[in-house]
Amino acid sequence: MENREHIKLIEEISLNAWPSHKIELYDGWLIRFSHNYTHRTNSVEQVGVSGIPVEEKIHYCEQMYANYHTPTHFKISPLLDPDFDALLASKGYETQHETVVMTMPMTDYRRLEPTYVEYEYYERNSGLPSSVFYEGGAVVQMRDRIYDEWIASVFRFNGTTNPTLLRIVPSMFRAIPKETLVAYIEGDTGILGLGLGILDRGHIGLYAINVHPNFRRKGYARAICHAILGEAAKKGAHHAYLQVVKENHKAKELYRSLGMADDYTCSFRSKVVNK
Repeated sequence: MENREHIKLIEEISLNAWPSHKIELYDGWLIRFSHNYTHRTNSVEQVGVSGIPVEEKIHYCEQMYANYHTPTHFKISPLLDPDFDALLASKGYETQHETVVMTMPMTDYRRLEPTYVEYEYYERNSGLPSSVFYEGGAVVQMRDRIYDEWIASVFRFNGTTNPTLLRIVPSMFRAIPKETLVAYIEGDTGILGLGLGILDRGHIGLYAINVHPNFRRKGYARAICHAILGEAAKKGAHHAYLQVVKENHKAKELYRSLGMADDYTCSFRSKVVNK
């Protein structure tokens, strides 16, 4: 029971941390739509008690996503009855994306101490440092809000060029209702690496950890994670969590070096068409 409550909390604060463009609450199910930006923000997630027959609900969700001209995705977490996963499989849904949730109590955090911390005033009162210096030359800049250049760099790193996504995703970032710790490393050509921490109920979530392909293997992602976690600890965070694609072994190796451990796995079943 304790583990179930733990998973429920992580899933709930993850929903707070990553809003969708549109959300419909339908009989205990959240129908999330974001023009297929990510599986997480464009899938059905069960959050409450249902009364409508499940077959009817699945059909309704399929109609909704058909109206949006995107595939139908259902998020499968350990909180769901395994029979629901089997039902989707019988209806032609395939598992196309698996995510590992990694967590740690902050008592397990293997903190990397900065060599120097600089504070400047940029019309803010969050208490965050402006720059955190680490051995090896990485200098992590920090802000207390997401700004345009940071979002543009996210698009640049993941190759997003779709005009609709370029229009709606910035509003999704800005709709995050929780305290944010925005981190980035700059170079002569602009932002070289970035990350986002989101605080909620004593938990710090790591999101959007990314480094430009030309500047990887320089310790930038590690420094960004440490800058976020270090400041979150000062703000009272007692647990940390993140979600990483199951096959991303390099990233998981980095996160384990921080003290993170695999906790549970979520998957996304997607409707198979034209087979």
